[in-house]
Amino acid sequence: MSITIKTAEDIAGMRLACRLASEVLDYIAPHIKPGITTKEIDRLGAECMAAQGTISATVGYQPPGYPPYPGALCTSVNHVVCHGIPNDKPLKKGDIVNVDVTIITKDGWYGDTSRMYLVGECSIAAKRLSALTYDAMWMGIQQVRPGAHLGDIGHAIQKFAEGHGFSVVREFCGHGIGKVFHEEPQVLHYGRPGTLEELKPGMVFTIEPMINAGRREIKEFGNDGWTIVTKDRSLSAQWEHTVLVTETGYEVMTLSADSPPLPAFVTVTAT
Repeated sequence: MSITIKTAEDIAGMRLACRLASEVLDYIAPHIKPGITTKEIDRLGAECMAAQGTISATVGYQPPGYPPYPGALCTSVNHVVCHGIPNDKPLKKGDIVNVDVTIITKDGWYGDTSRMYLVGECSIAAKRLSALTYDAMWMGIQQVRPGAHLGDIGHAIQKFAEGHGFSVVREFCGHGIGKVFHEEPQVLHYGRPGTLEELKPGMVFTIEPMINAGRREIKEFGNDGWTIVTKDRSLSAQWEHTVLVTETGYEVMTLSADSPPLPAFVTVTAT
């Protein structure tokens, strides 16, 4: 499959989808406190989508070899790297949770984003991992411009994360997105500068590093066919934005009124 270049009309549709996805994360944020279950977070996310007139891209999602995914959101707690299925276990003070949302608008555009949430007062180590993973994502975003390469994004993320003593999960990556959930290109979060595809205006893709406090190795957990955990049970964090390659740089599309503040080294969300 080749990389699709979005038209101005396509980009307008994507802007709406991406903002609405981010607004789902705004909506659930005040509710994420000790005692809430990830199933309740999932219900709140679905409630917000219904009010928007959007639908979840993940409910019933079934790539080859996988069972249908049951949740409106992915909720990955502590050492769960990704694809955590919402359940009835209450979150406790000190937990960290990634909530990953992908919505589909009435016009068929997908918006995909995720955030980390700290449940009550967390350890210094947990807060540091979440904050530096956020910074790592933005380090990658800042590489986006016409003429740059996907390897530049991965290298920036890897160098930053490993420079702080963390490791980068390699089995999962960002992806192109539009009227298809997962398109080309694959966006690795590690790599060498100047390698892989050249970036061109109109490309839209996610940057979504998964960073582990311990070693990078992962494994499947249980038999649900989805949940991925760190092999050494160390904490894992992930942040995700959908990014457009503009004529002069990048535009972060998955922003909304209550998106987290930018890192100190980032001054603009579009160039």
